[in-house]
Amino acid sequence: MSNLKAIKRESTSSGSNNKLRSEGLIPAILYGGKDANQNISVQKKELKNLVNSETFLSKVLELDIDGKKEKVIPRDIAFNVVSEEPIHIDFMRIVAGKKIILEIPVKFINHPDSPGLKRGGVLNIVRRKIELKCPAENIPDEIVVDLAGTDIGTSIKISSVKLEANVIPTITDRDFVIATVASPTVIKEPEKPAEGEAAAEGAEGEAPTEGAEAAAKEGDAAKKDEKSKDGSDKKPDEKKPAEKKPAEKK
Repeated sequence: MSNLKAIKRESTSSGSNNKLRSEGLIPAILYGGKDANQNISVQKKELKNLVNSETFLSKVLELDIDGKKEKVIPRDIAFNVVSEEPIHIDFMRIVAGKKIILEIPVKFINHPDSPGLKRGGVLNIVRRKIELKCPAENIPDEIVVDLAGTDIGTSIKISSVKLEANVIPTITDRDFVIATVASPTVIKEPEKPAEGEAAAEGAEGEAPTEGAEAAAKEGDAAKKDEKSKDGSDKKPDEKKPAEKKPAEKK
């Protein structure tokens, strides 16, 4: 359990809150139980590592407020949209005997002891967090799932997970799946044709280019011109004019 020192704050104006943030403090509120809500602030540096952990919103902390210690749990945290620094935290008092609903992160262990994963299987995680109803004084930090002995095709359900006493999932109408060990997915690339085959296919199947079409047209035109010159395109019944003999030299 982490211990945090907290300071009471009288003013809740935006100006005073901004001043606290500039001094390395995070404005916060403490609520729940029979006591009245209390405005406090906590040191940012003491919360730096906790805030970035997955278990922060389900982790029991002990606040020391001017010498008075109280067990609390973070219920909400606000961040600056630009700097992503925490700017406000809601803490809830833990009251013994009360039950609260929390989302607890799932942790998978013993990956090397899974025959399915050894053979190339893939761990398909269906739920990374599970909502549980648990006593305020008995909140688990995480739900541990043991992968030892799991083979390809195994479905890990909530019934196979050992939960602490009086800790139950909020989903009670079915034995839901947390994760599965699935077959490996292999994407086969299409085979590349041999260079000779590619050249043959290109020669047979390729359409003539614009330059080839133009050359073919020019060739046809040239043939027509030659026919016109030698008279081969004239009609068969037309007679050629008599050729004049050159005059004899005297």
